[in-house]
Amino acid sequence: MQILSIGELKSHFSAVLLQVKNGETIVVSYGRNKEKVAAIVPYVQVMPQGERRLGLWKGKAQCIIGDDFAISDEDMLAA
Repeated sequence: MQILSIGELKSHFSAVLLQVKNGETIVVSYGRNKEKVAAIVPYVQVMPQGERRLGLWKGKAQCIIGDDFAISDEDMLAA
């Protein structure tokens, strides 16, 4: 794991993205105290390979659509 300041990240952004693409995690530090504020990780760590499972939020979230909701499918898809 490599730690970079904001300035170093800005200066070497393309190279950093290549490192992340190759599986490395980059920690970003900020300020005089070099406080660690963020981590750039490979996308596969956040969203595993394969298809997303439906119902991931089942029982944890809900969406209620009122009876007065009036929009056609075409209008919704065009938005």
